[in-house]
Amino acid sequence: MSDSEFYTLKADLPAGKVYDFETLKGKTVLVVNTASKCGLTPHFKGLQSLYEKYNDQGLVVLGFPSNQFGGQNPEDDEGTQEFCSVNYGVTFPLMTKSDVNGETTNKVFKWLKAQKEDAPIQWNFEKFLIDKNGSVFNRYGPMTTPEEVEVDIKTLL
Repeated sequence: MSDSEFYTLKADLPAGKVYDFETLKGKTVLVVNTASKCGLTPHFKGLQSLYEKYNDQGLVVLGFPSNQFGGQNPEDDEGTQEFCSVNYGVTFPLMTKSDVNGETTNKVFKWLKAQKEDAPIQWNFEKFLIDKNGSVFNRYGPMTTPEEVEVDIKTLL
């Protein structure tokens, strides 16, 4: 297995904790920028379903809440966690709210975009699927449902 820059990344978790991507070595990872008040917010249900169905086979789903698109994630980190847990049963990791476009883009999305298409994130719930070697397998637009990504996930597991 080749090492990848992906595994050198880190992301901020609520309460001042850090998520170290080195723990993702050998896993298939789905990274999604999320929002709590978007027409696509029901994607949380499908993302959680994928996580529950395939986590024991090595799938990790990582959510990155962002308020950059129409102010559709107005809650603070605690409020976002509570909303996702209560309304969609989310148990996969949600990072702290951050930017996915512009000068203040978080490091994870800077790296992801540089690997695939090098274009700005279009809207909430854009998805990146990373293979077990830390390479971006595919990038999916916001309208692509988690269920549509499942075919590729099964291929990578």
